[in-house]
This record gives sequence, C-alpha cells and structure tokens, in this order.
Amino acid sequence: MYEALVALLDKEGATYRVIDHPAEGRSDQVAAIRGTEPGQGAKAMLCKSKDDARLILCILPGDQKLDFKKVAAAAQIKKATLASPEEAMRETGCVIGAIPPFVFSPAIALIVDPGLIARFDEIAFNAGRLDKSIVLASADYVRIAQPLLEPLCA
Repeated sequence: MYEALVALLDKEGATYRVIDHPAEGRSDQVAAIRGTEPGQGAKAMLCKSKDDARLILCILPGDQKLDFKKVAAAAQIKKATLASPEEAMRETGCVIGAIPPFVFSPAIALIVDPGLIARFDEIAFNAGRLDKSIVLASADYVRIAQPLLEPLCA
C-alpha cells in the first residue's frame, strides 16, 4: 500500500513528504510523533451498511469522533457500523490505524468530512503502515482522491 500511495502521489505531482517513525496507530500519539496538530490527522474509519454490507471509508479530523447517523445520511443507507478489523484488513490490505485516506477498490466509497480540509493546508496520515506517515497538501488530496465531501463528525 505504501508503494502504491507514493507512486500515485508522484504520478499526480502532489506536494508531500514522508515521515518515518515508531509504529503507532492512535491519532493523538502519532500526531505528536509527526509534529502535526491532532486535527490534521486524516483518521480513516472503514464502515459498512448494516443492510447490504456496502463499504464506506470515512475520513475525519483526528481530533473528532464519527457520527454513524451522519455516515448513513452521507452514504444514503439506513444504518452504518464499523467494519471489523478482519474486514478492514481484507478490504484495504491494512491494519486498523494504518489505513490511508484513499480507496483503491471500486467496492469502497470515500467520504471526507469537509472540516478536515477547511482547517489545514496539509493533512497527515499513516501510509498503509504504522511506521510511515505522509503529510500531503490538502488541495492535492482532494484533487487526487476526489472524495464525496459530507459532514461526518459528532
């Protein structure tokens, strides 16, 4: 996943930097290690529809909590829940905490809380691994990932 991310960002001419660090998946802890604000962290949470198991990768600021009613509304489903760690690994190839804010599968919808992009010129995220982060220009993220921008935070 890390190699795929770097290749995508290079191909798209993105402004980014890579930070090597001790393995960490918690938003507040990894922000301190990166030297970024907790809210700059693009927290990725893989959710699914309780009705038909549709998958939604929800991205929100690292200092916020996910509101499942807002996820359901944004994804136009009745009810949303978190995918299990096993489902997350199977669908993204990453452990919880290492999932980047990009989707590489047409089976996964990508929804980003606009507050993440509005608050910071750069976002930070674990790059498919718990020991590597990428800090990426917010404008480049939106241009490349092309997410649906909808409120997701509690």
